[in-house]
Amino acid sequence: MFEKVLIANRGEIALRIHRACREMGIQTVAVHSTADSDAMHVRLADETVCIGPPASRDSYLNGQAILSAATIAGVDAIHPGVGFLSENAAFAEMVEEHGYVFIGPTPDHIRLMGDKIAAKEAVRELGLSVVPGSDGPVDNDDDARRIAEEIGYPVLVKAASGGGGKGMKVADTAETLPAVLAHCRGEALASFGDDAVYIEKFLAQPRHIEVQILGDGFGKVIHFGERDCSIQRRHQKVIEEAPSPALDQKTRAAIGARVTEAVGRLKYRGAGTVEFLFEDGDFHFIEMNTRIQVEHPVSEMISGVDLIREQIRISAGEPLLLEQSDISLSGHAIECRVVAEHPETFAPSPGRITDYHAPGGLGVRVDSALYSGYTVPPHYDSLVSKLIVHADTRDECVMRLRRALDEYVIGGIETTIPLHQRLVLEQDFLDGDYDIHWLETKLGL
Repeated sequence: MFEKVLIANRGEIALRIHRACREMGIQTVAVHSTADSDAMHVRLADETVCIGPPASRDSYLNGQAILSAATIAGVDAIHPGVGFLSENAAFAEMVEEHGYVFIGPTPDHIRLMGDKIAAKEAVRELGLSVVPGSDGPVDNDDDARRIAEEIGYPVLVKAASGGGGKGMKVADTAETLPAVLAHCRGEALASFGDDAVYIEKFLAQPRHIEVQILGDGFGKVIHFGERDCSIQRRHQKVIEEAPSPALDQKTRAAIGARVTEAVGRLKYRGAGTVEFLFEDGDFHFIEMNTRIQVEHPVSEMISGVDLIREQIRISAGEPLLLEQSDISLSGHAIECRVVAEHPETFAPSPGRITDYHAPGGLGVRVDSALYSGYTVPPHYDSLVSKLIVHADTRDECVMRLRRALDEYVIGGIETTIPLHQRLVLEQDFLDGDYDIHWLETKLGL
């Protein structure tokens, strides 16, 4: 097992990784920008190294600075967390070339699944269905128009190297398609350095269903059921729950088996999430995230398995001791992403935390690095907390979530807690009757 791990991230996920390491007897090294010198994971880590100024490109996206910190601290491995360099195949290769272990998949798997077009082709060969669309990048407007007419409008134009909703836009008609293509290409180039785009059929009322897996790198893969991440705003997840209200046990078992069989053929290593659009009983693959997910706690709550711990164990070369028959999914879990934004205008709201009280009680978990007196910096993603609740049934879970939201106090900045308090009262949410367009079309958010 590793003796010392460098955490190449910040915020709640860095603190989550630190906690897992400490429970395993592993020392931690926190790297941080100058804006994060007072961050909670920095305060708690065994060692700290400042890797640059506030801008991400000069700190958390600076692979050379992170590797220099690893050399200074004498670590065994680097955990990339989520975002930043977690799905950067070149960084994973650099880590391995410098003699450290990258706690994640192989660079080849990161590269394969990072290219959305190559990923679709790969999973199609592995037996998973994909959303109808172009077989590769569309090189010109004429080809795009021909493909769109074949699959039918509306269509979704997406960046080949994309993620997080960037470089993605709907074209309703042939007349609007050229402008949408130009917009997506420009945004993709600015965000990912690659202007390649492809086209998919725009599904009218799909749910976003994803399957959490762990692989040992030798062909053994197990799953932890599915998560429903359909409540989204501008392609960003807002609430996640497990299991999905839309699936029955037979469907759940079938998609889990299909995913583990397919990913097992890749000999995938570590944690990963296979994501689908689910409509009219059909699952359409959209992407695979080759890292731990922000919403992993809901899978942990219903399975009782520490996914970060398993990530570390697998990367250390230890066998995956769990069998699929060992995974017993129990009860229901819901996660609310609390961000430092105005709950109505969604304007960013960085600043100093004047009051902080986290909810507690049976089945309540808060993953957050906030504390009273901490200043939320303006330089990074606005996620400041994840409130996760678990109960025996979905109805009980919703009631517990309402109570926990009412207890949660974050003073000094605006947060989306009031938005979540509103959402958990909506009848569609209570009925589990929503899709990925629900927030925007039904509630106008």
